[in-house]
Formats: sequence, structure tokens, C-alpha cells
Amino acid sequence: MSPATVGYQAPTVTVSSALPKRKAGSSVLIVPVVNGDDEAPAKVLPSPFLDAAAVTEIEGALEALGAKGGSEQITRVVAPSLPVASVLAVGLGKRSEQYSADVIRRAAGVAARSLNGTEAALTTLSDVDLGAAIEGLILGAYRFADFRSDKTAPKDPGLREITALTADTKSGTKEAAQRAADIATAVATARDLVNTPPSHLFPVEFARRAKDLGEATGLQVEILDEKALEKAGYGGIIGVGKGSSRPPRLVRLTHKGARRKGKRVALVGKGITFDTGGISIKPAPNMHHMTSDMGGAAAVIATVVLAAKQKLPIDVIATVPMAENMPSATAQRPGDVLTQYGGITVEVLNTDAEGRLILADAIVRAGEDRPDYLIETSTLTGAQTVALGARTPGVMGSDEFRDRVAAISQAVGENAWPMPLPEELKDDLKSTVADLANVSGSRYAGMLVAGTYLREFVTDGVQWAHIDIAGPAYNTGGPWGYTGKGGTGVPTRTMFAVLEDIAASG
Repeated sequence: MSPATVGYQAPTVTVSSALPKRKAGSSVLIVPVVNGDDEAPAKVLPSPFLDAAAVTEIEGALEALGAKGGSEQITRVVAPSLPVASVLAVGLGKRSEQYSADVIRRAAGVAARSLNGTEAALTTLSDVDLGAAIEGLILGAYRFADFRSDKTAPKDPGLREITALTADTKSGTKEAAQRAADIATAVATARDLVNTPPSHLFPVEFARRAKDLGEATGLQVEILDEKALEKAGYGGIIGVGKGSSRPPRLVRLTHKGARRKGKRVALVGKGITFDTGGISIKPAPNMHHMTSDMGGAAAVIATVVLAAKQKLPIDVIATVPMAENMPSATAQRPGDVLTQYGGITVEVLNTDAEGRLILADAIVRAGEDRPDYLIETSTLTGAQTVALGARTPGVMGSDEFRDRVAAISQAVGENAWPMPLPEELKDDLKSTVADLANVSGSRYAGMLVAGTYLREFVTDGVQWAHIDIAGPAYNTGGPWGYTGKGGTGVPTRTMFAVLEDIAASG
């Protein structure tokens, strides 16, 4: 696979300060509309790209259809005076002086999801928020059809060209558009990894893909196989992986971007390519969703690749453990004791609490790089969905850094929420035969107990945050906004925004 074909191939993005002079084939112009006053028809948001005659033409067509401008409502109309085949009106809801980036991002995503048979789109959403519009269009247009035969594969090529219309032609506009396209492409790359079925994405193959992505952007790549892992004492990764015929891996991807005395950030992501629960086997219903149990690893890989592509002036080192958790004659048993990398012994009371075992090894290894910050993420606990639902990640860790990560996540639209780590929960992890048990005997506070376990392996003095994405990493319901079914790519945008914040302010 050549560097040109590594990762998701997003639509091409161009920036223009004017509509084209000639009508272009099947192109669509996406325009934002708002609710009219007192139940009046939708009104077009003022734009320098639409003169009064064009606005009247679009609004007349919308009125004839009884269209409103409710949030994320879409209506396709024809406007013969404009140089496009059709106009797609997308609602922003109530008229406002300012729209949040995620309102624009979601509106663009809804519009893109409706563009079957359209190869090229132009949008004036970009004149409201350039980056959000581009991100929303790319992510809304995302498709995963790698395993479709000709019988069910999409017949059209999908959205391949995006023209972002903006009156802001100052220096840096094209760079801002490319940055947004790169961010969305990274999220889509993480989605591709999550959506690839476990028959085709097992630890060795996952490591190979990570290597290809890393080398294509100039990252230093190190891969430890099962023999190297066992020799070095990675007891958590080996213990989880030994039930499978497909051996585990540990992948290290390094971006060297720091100037002298610059900051260093460690990223760690859980890479369980499939999770049966092991001997503590999961119930059969919905077990197929466990194809997403490597969502944290996918996001971490996409993020460090994006950091290199954007040439962030900090060091970013990703440590990604990969294993498949299977029941077999060689699998670890409830009651077994393993030794985590670094020497802490653990009584494995539940083999379905495996993510924390491989993460603990990786956290200790990441600490040896002496990072200033550690961000790790995983589909850690079903308790996250009980506490926060399917769309809201939970963030645990060092109080100040936890809150910083959560605030940034909310700003970029991934909406993580800070959670505590009460000291008394450590008592629930006491073992009668080892230093720790991997689960507590209580059914309460499962997400926080898992975070408390991971905290035991974080190097003293390192600012640390864990992002639990058990629900948000994989959408099992209907599409919404710029999010389709399957892998979401969460929390790639959060982690990259935190890296940018650290690069800017330390």
C-alpha cells in the first residue's frame, strides 16, 4: 500500500470566494435556512453569494413545499438562476446572531448524508464557520462499503468534491480549510478501523495498518510481537491475548515535534480487536458490537498521525496494546494471577474486565517516556453508558487536566463530561492473594472503579486523563448529524484539540 492510499480517502476540498459562472452537472448548493417568524416559511440566511433574486427564488420554492427551517431539516429545491443542478436547504432552527460550530457541523453532516448520487457540493455554511462546515460535510458523507459485493454496494461514487464558499479571503483561509479536512479525514480513518470486522482486523493486521499509517506520515514505528512482550514482562497483554490463536501486539508510534524543552504527551488506546469476555463470556445478544472494542486504539492512532501531519511542535508518543479476548483451553481463568508490566500483581476475578489489564501495561510503558501529560482512551466499561448514555464520554483523571480535557471536548462537539475518582473505591480493588483485583465486588460505580484501577499505574507527577467511550465510540442506533451507524471516530477530535491546546499554551 503506497502512502497516497493509506487511510480514508476523503472528498477533495477547495475554497472559493464566488459561485461558478457555469452550471455544473449534478452539483448541489447547500444553503442554511432558519425558521420564519410566527410559523412563516423558512428564510434563507443572508449570504454574500446569493443576491436578492436568488433568495426570493429559493424562498418561493421552499414556501411552495411548506418547508420550515427547523434544526437539521432538509429540503431540496430547484433554482434555475443559480449555476447548480439543485439547492439543498438545511435548517439551523431559530434565527441567531451566532451559531455554534457544532450546529453548523451537524447541519452540514445531515446535508451530506442526503446527497446520494451527488459528486460535487458547494456550500454557504462555510461562510458561517468554515472549519465546522468542512468537517461536517466530510463526516456526513462518510461511507464504509469495503465488504459489499456488487449486489449491495452503492451505485454512485458518493460525494467527491466540496467547494467551501467564504467571503473571508484573508491569508490562511486555505490552510484552515485543509486543517479541517485533515481532522475529518483522521476521524474517518478511525471509523474505518472500527468498522473493519474482526475477521479482517486482528492484532497482527491492526499493527500492520498502524505501521502503514505511521510510516506514511514520518512517524517512528516500533512493534513488539508476543515473544518480545513475554520477554519484557507485559503480563496484562499476554494474559488477555493467550486465549486466542491470533497473538497480541504492542505498537508504538512517535511524533518528534518538540522544540528544545517542549512538552511531551503520551497517548494510550485500548486495542481489543474482539471481546468475547473470555472465560467470563458475554451474553450472545449484541456481542457483535464488540468489533468496536478497539475504538480507543483507532482514535489514538488517527490522532498521532494527525499530529504529525499538522506538524504540532510537541512530542506525541502513542502506545497501543492490541489483543483478542477469546475463551479457549489456553485462556486465562477467573482467579488467575498475572504480573503487569512494571511488577504489580493482579488477581483476575473477571476475564471480561480485560481492557484495564492491557491498558495498565501500556500506561506503565508510556510513563517510561517521561511525558508531561498522558491521555488514554478506551471502550472501558458498560457502566459508562449507564451513567452518561450512548453519546457522552466520561473523563476521569487528575482533576485539573480532567476538567481541561472535558471542556475542550465540549467545545469541539464530542461533549465529554468530567467524573470523580473517590479515594474509597481503591478499597474495593483489594485482593486476598495479589496486589490488586481487576474488579470490585460491588455492582456500583463501575466506570469509576475501572478508572481507579488505571490510576494505580500512572507515573507520579504526570497530568493524566482517561476518556471512557464505551457508548460514544460506536453508534448502534440511527444516523444523526454527521454521525452514521457504526464507528464514530470519537474521541479523535477531542484528543487532537487537547494536543493543539498543549502546543499553544503548555
